[in-house]
Amino acid sequence: MMLGDVLAMARQSAPGMVRWLESSSPEMHGRVRATAAAAGLTATGFVRMAVADFTRAASEEDWATLMSALRNSADPGQTCLHAMIHWRLSAPDCGAHV
Repeated sequence: MMLGDVLAMARQSAPGMVRWLESSSPEMHGRVRATAAAAGLTATGFVRMAVADFTRAASEEDWATLMSALRNSADPGQTCLHAMIHWRLSAPDCGAHV
């Protein structure tokens, strides 16, 4: 899966992304569920938010890091999704987001 595929899937089928995340990274899936629940969101809503927030608010450095990881990845789609979710989980609370 390529970057465009991940972004399209986020818009069209976030539940599918959550199932994919659960199978590819159970630990991250658990963190997503816990963080989402604490914010009154579903895991699907959190994944959708993570991808949207990254595409809208990530810095040039964040994008450069993602592109480097994608270049060296055997599964660019998984790498992209994990990076965007990790970025959202690691972002400081701005009051408007989780």
